[in-house]
Amino acid sequence: MLGQIHHLPATGLAKRTDHATRAGKLWKRFLDIAKPYWLSREKWKAWALLSVLVCLLLGQTWTNVLFNEQTGEFASALAAKDADRFWYAIEIFIYVLIAAVPIYAFYYYTRNRLFIQWRSWMTHHYLDKYFGGCAFYALNANTAIDNPDQRISEDISTFTQQSLYFLLLMLGSVLQLIAFSEVLWSISRELVVFLVLYAIFGTVVSVLCFGKVLIGLNFYQLKREADFRFSLIRVREHAESITFHRGEQHESDHVRGRFQHVFVNFNRLIRWQLNLYLFQYAYAFLTLMLPSVIVADRVLDGELEVGSAIQAAGAFAAVLAALTVIVDNFESLSRFVAGVDRLNTFAASLARTHMVRRKPGRQIEHRRGDTLSVEHLTLHTPNYDRTLLKDLTLTVGQRENLLIVGPSGGGKSSLMRAISGLWTCGSGRIVSPDADQMLILPQHPYMAVGNLRCQLLYPNQQERLVSDGELMKLLDMVNLPDIAERFGGLDAELDWGKVLSLGEQQRLAFARLLLARPRYALLDEATSALDVANEAGLYSQLATGHTTLVSVSHRPTLLKYHVQVLELSGNGDWHLDATSDHRFAW
Repeated sequence: MLGQIHHLPATGLAKRTDHATRAGKLWKRFLDIAKPYWLSREKWKAWALLSVLVCLLLGQTWTNVLFNEQTGEFASALAAKDADRFWYAIEIFIYVLIAAVPIYAFYYYTRNRLFIQWRSWMTHHYLDKYFGGCAFYALNANTAIDNPDQRISEDISTFTQQSLYFLLLMLGSVLQLIAFSEVLWSISRELVVFLVLYAIFGTVVSVLCFGKVLIGLNFYQLKREADFRFSLIRVREHAESITFHRGEQHESDHVRGRFQHVFVNFNRLIRWQLNLYLFQYAYAFLTLMLPSVIVADRVLDGELEVGSAIQAAGAFAAVLAALTVIVDNFESLSRFVAGVDRLNTFAASLARTHMVRRKPGRQIEHRRGDTLSVEHLTLHTPNYDRTLLKDLTLTVGQRENLLIVGPSGGGKSSLMRAISGLWTCGSGRIVSPDADQMLILPQHPYMAVGNLRCQLLYPNQQERLVSDGELMKLLDMVNLPDIAERFGGLDAELDWGKVLSLGEQQRLAFARLLLARPRYALLDEATSALDVANEAGLYSQLATGHTTLVSVSHRPTLLKYHVQVLELSGNGDWHLDATSDHRFAW
C-alpha cells in the first residue's frame, strides 16, 4: 500500500508532463505554419490590420461595459420609479449604440480582410512548394499524405480563419476579463472568488476528459471525408473505363465502403460530443442562477440595488465567458487542432520531398550539358527491391535518334522518367540539356484545361507569337485538319480528354512537339493508339526537323527513324546496337 501511495504522485506528474509536452508540440506546429506569413513581405499590411482589429476589440469591450452599466441603470430607475434617471439612461444607451454599430461592423469586415489576405499568401506559398521540384509528383508515392488537394484548398482556409478567430477571441477575452473584473470586484468580491474556482474546474474537466479523444476523432473525420470525396472524383474521371468493364457494382461498393468509414467515425464523434454538450450546458445554465444566489442576501437586506444585482450578473457572465473560453469553444478548438496536425504533416512532407531531391550520394546525379548522355547508370525501383538497369552508359548525340525496346516491365518507361529527372532511385549520372530543350510525350497525353489553342501551345502559352493560320497548318500536319471546325474553332473550351479519342490526343501532342521544336524529344509509346500510316506520317514530320528522338516502342516499323537501339532485358542487363545490326524480337 505504501508503494502505491508513493507511486500515485509520480503518475500524476507524468500525466501533467505529457499534457505539457503535447501542448508545447502543438504550439510549435502552429508557429511553424503561421510564422512565415507574419515575417513575409506582406507583414506590414498584416500587422497593420491586426492592430486595427485590436483597437476595434478595445472599442467593443468599452461599449459592452457601458451597455451592462446602463442595463443596471434601467432596472434601478424602474425599481425606484425615477423617470428622469430612466430616460437619461436611455439617452446614454442610444449614444453608446451609435458608437457600437460601426465598431462591430468594421471589426468583422477587417477580420475577414485579414483572413483572405493570409489565406491567399499561404495558398500561393504552399502551391509554390507543391509545384516546385515536381513535389506533387513525388507525393503520389507517399501514402502518409492523403488528399493534398484538400489540405491546400480547405485546411489552409480553416487554419487561417480559425487562427484569427481564436487569436481575437483570446485577446477579446483578456480585455473583457480586465474590464468586467473591476466592475464585478466593486460589487461583490465573493462572486470573483467563486468565478475563478468555477472557471478552473470547467477548463480542467474539458481538457482532461474530452481533449485527446475529440482531437483524434476530428482528425480522422477530416481524413475519411476527404477519402470519400476522392473516391467519387475517381468515378467521374474514369467513368468510361468503369462502364466498359461493367465495374459499377465494384465502384459502388468501394464508395459505400468509404462512406461507411465516415459514418462509423462520425457516430463515435457525436457520442463524445453528446457527453461534452451535457457538461457544457449544465455548466452554462448554472451561471444563470449562481450569481443571484450569491448576492441574494445583500439585495434582500437592501444593501444592493436591484440594478446593481443585474449589473453584477452581467459582469459575472462576461468574466466567466472570458475565463471559460476553452470550455465554450472546445469542440471547434479540437477540430482546429486536428487541422493544424494535417497541415503540419503536409508541410513537413513537402520539405522532405525537396530535401530528398537535393540530397547527394545514393541517388542519380543530374547535370546540364549540350547533349544527352547516361554515365554508369544503375536504376532501381522506388523501394529498391528490384534492379532495372545495371551500369548503363550511352550518348545520344545530335540526330542520333535512339529507340528503346524490351519486354513489358523491363524498365523502359522508368529509364525515361530517370532521364527527365522524375526518378532518382539509383546511382550514376545523367547529363541533359535544359528542361525547356527537352519535351516528353507520354502514352496518355495530358489535355490541359482551356481551349483548343491552349492544347497546342501547352505549356508555353505564346498566343501572340503563333498565328491562327500557323496553328491550323500544324493541325493539318498531324492529320487533324477538321478538328477545329468540328468543335467550334480554336477558342472552343471543352473537356478535351473526353471529347477526343486517345489517337487524336496523341496526334495533338505531336502538334505540340512540332511547334516547340526542342533539342530532344522523349516519346514513351507516344503512337501506341495510332495506325501505322499515321505513325509514319508523324515520325516523317519529325525527321525533317532538328529534334533528336528517344523513343520507347514495341513496333519494328519505327526502326528506320532511329540510328541506334537500346534493348533492355528486364533483369538489369542491356544491349546497344546500331539500327542496321538489330533484330527486333519484341
